Amino acid sequence: MVAYLVLTLDVADPDAQASFWCAAAGYEVSGGIGQFRALTRPDSALPKLVLQQVPEAKVAKNRLHLDLHVADVEAEAGRLEALGATRVARVDEFGIFWIVMRDPEGNEFCVCPE
Repeated sequence: MVAYLVLTLDVADPDAQASFWCAAAGYEVSGGIGQFRALTRPDSALPKLVLQQVPEAKVAKNRLHLDLHVADVEAEAGRLEALGATRVARVDEFGIFWIVMRDPEGNEFCVCPE
């Protein structure tokens, strides 16, 4: 049985990405060594996020992406843009909408309603 789940994101600059994702998701850097930075929530809620520096550039759409669920999708998307994210598209389906975004290195994520 799995004890807990950690999501690992390949990045070029783990320190810059740690700053972005901590500000974006309310996480904090809880450790790091070499090419790894571990991010956790202050309340110890899961999942943990690990940033792993890799030499190759991102060349295709992520096969796994993060969904950030928030009370006000538009306001949060604006806040994330101010942190360095890029708005890609608004998706309207199933009577709701969400916004597809990219982090400063181009990794896709979505801002979704609670």
